[in-house]
Amino acid sequence: MKKIFALLTTCILGLSLSYGQLYSTSNGQITFYSNAPLENIEATNKQVSCAIDLSKGQMAFSMLMNAFQFEKALMQEHFNERYVESHKYPKATFAGNIKDIENIDLSKAGSYDVTVSGKLTIHGINQAVSSKGMLKVSDDKTLTAISTFTINLEDYKVKIPTMYIDNISESIQIKVNVKLKPKS
Repeated sequence: MKKIFALLTTCILGLSLSYGQLYSTSNGQITFYSNAPLENIEATNKQVSCAIDLSKGQMAFSMLMNAFQFEKALMQEHFNERYVESHKYPKATFAGNIKDIENIDLSKAGSYDVTVSGKLTIHGINQAVSSKGMLKVSDDKTLTAISTFTINLEDYKVKIPTMYIDNISESIQIKVNVKLKPKS
């Protein structure tokens, strides 16, 4: 089921972005980290679909929330049932643009600082976000997109029960690392 979702998401993203310099993946990685007084919580999702159209500077992500893997099964259960309510809000998405993409020469290998702005949807809430990141072009024309940014749970109406307020931070650090291949 997860592979079918990833394939469909990649196809949808590919159709929504114009053809050109299109790169995509269905196995990108997003990690989140919560630094709280009583414990730190980290989880990784390695089933992230991403498509980038370099000719227009458009970027889109999609992922199933229940694909995050935690160190402890109980944390994963609480995350899905109590906080992000993945049965009601099964996926998170981002659609945005890479600022000034036309001023970056991505035809040669190297690392390029970028700023990405767009709409991030988590828990059914759509918020404008902007983040600095990096695009790395390898000699084999693989494109890697990397970014680290912070979100506030209250912005997405993710409620932390009072009894767990010392276990979960109100702001969560998000790390994005996706390796994309050119689409033919």
